[in-house]
Amino acid sequence: MQGLVFLHAFPYNPRMWEEEVGYFRGRLPVLAPHYLGLGLGEAAEKVLKEMDEAGLEEAVFVGLSMGGYLIFELWRRAPERFLGLVLADTRSGPDTEEGRKSRYALRERVLREGVGFLPEALLPSHLGKATQETRPQVVARAREMILEAHPEAVARSLLALAERPDSTPLLQEMRRPALVLVGEEDTLTPPEEAKRLWKALPDARMLILPEAGHLANLENPGAFRTALLGFLAEVF
Repeated sequence: MQGLVFLHAFPYNPRMWEEEVGYFRGRLPVLAPHYLGLGLGEAAEKVLKEMDEAGLEEAVFVGLSMGGYLIFELWRRAPERFLGLVLADTRSGPDTEEGRKSRYALRERVLREGVGFLPEALLPSHLGKATQETRPQVVARAREMILEAHPEAVARSLLALAERPDSTPLLQEMRRPALVLVGEEDTLTPPEEAKRLWKALPDARMLILPEAGHLANLENPGAFRTALLGFLAEVF
């Protein structure tokens, strides 16, 4: 059986894919695993186990931000499970030294204070200007999902993200149809970062989504779904 696997961003959960899962369910087998708080290796094993339990032998993996990092880990372990991949608002390289220090500091604060401060700390960089100024419902939804996260899970994921390996050497061997998506207002993994993925992958196409930041599927769901549908028509 073939289907779709949606992989969520940090520090969110599978609810960020509610619209996509709702749309595709009934059309294709769909999974949206929850793995906040797991190391990338553990998360990959969890995803593969859920695929096995669902009878899903192959899939198009759709990963946004941390979900993209998980795609690379899944490829390391089980490239035969890939029909294709969608890398949205993500990168292949590791954190810079400054980036790691920032994650470690955030981790310590979360363990001390909980997640109450996280929306104010993260949303200005997670959401594009257009969303922050004109889509209060999207801001509220993202805030709600952040506050649902358990502090210890957030802390463990921050450690996993800070210590993730460089996946750039994998790109040339990922010989599957690939779609690279990025919000035009994404400042965390900007369009230039997406272009590096697009150029390095053997069989990739790329789209920049207007009026969207780092959480492109929430900020411009119509453009995200249209791009995804076009890509899936090529793969399935």
